[in-house]
Amino acid sequence: MTDLDHFDRRLIELVRKDNLQPARVLADRVGLSLSAVLRRLRRLRAMKVIVADIAVVDPALTGSALTMHVLVRMREAGPRSMDAYAKEILRHPEVTAAWEVTGEDDFLLKVQVGAMQEYDAFTRRALTEDHGVLQFKTMIAIRTVVEDDASRRPLR
Repeated sequence: MTDLDHFDRRLIELVRKDNLQPARVLADRVGLSLSAVLRRLRRLRAMKVIVADIAVVDPALTGSALTMHVLVRMREAGPRSMDAYAKEILRHPEVTAAWEVTGEDDFLLKVQVGAMQEYDAFTRRALTEDHGVLQFKTMIAIRTVVEDDASRRPLR
């Protein structure tokens, strides 16, 4: 846990919503000098509090309009097979997020594709017995109610 003061928290809050704001605007908003803001942002990046500066792209405009959440149950849930499958799913660009989970299933995958044919091809490549998968269950997202938005998460 990193020790963050009020100014750090306010800076993080602002850059989580829009990391393209000029430092002079951030300085005005948090009540610090431009050099203090730049120094704090460099420190937050060096400490890996800010781990990435990214662009969030609308998947519907880039050919990934369909989102599936896939529950995967492995044939064996030992460390070797779980680690092997975790490495395997990294090879598939359709998997935009993945978690090892508790319960009856072993993994939860977020898969984004442009069409059902692409999803079918993905399942034939990544969700097979050859990779130790016993079974999988697909849930197709109908509409987004709350977007995965890091700026919604509270800073503690």
